[in-house]
Amino acid sequence: MTDCLFCKIIAGEIPSTKVYENESVYAFRDINPQAPTHILVVPREHIGSVAELTSANSAAAAKCLEAVAEIARQEGLTGGYRVVSNCGDDAGQTVKHLHFHILGGERLGDRMA
Repeated sequence: MTDCLFCKIIAGEIPSTKVYENESVYAFRDINPQAPTHILVVPREHIGSVAELTSANSAAAAKCLEAVAEIARQEGLTGGYRVVSNCGDDAGQTVKHLHFHILGGERLGDRMA
């Protein structure tokens, strides 16, 4: 998608602070962190959100979650971390490209929002 912010970041058209990448996934630090560690993990394939996952493209989400585990180890999140994927406007999804937030580096509150 030519107008997708995350597609532009993946393509290197917009700078980011990369923390991980492979042939399927790109991960970078959030520019507005909500925790000491706040990393976004996105598939290179453009998928709008969890709502657009199908049997044909769900491997992209699986690759993202595999990357989440690797990144958490790399970042030293041994005490735990939260993985969040907002889906749609009511959930606060601002970029319509499937992505997973890794939040950690401190004890997170009990509330999810």
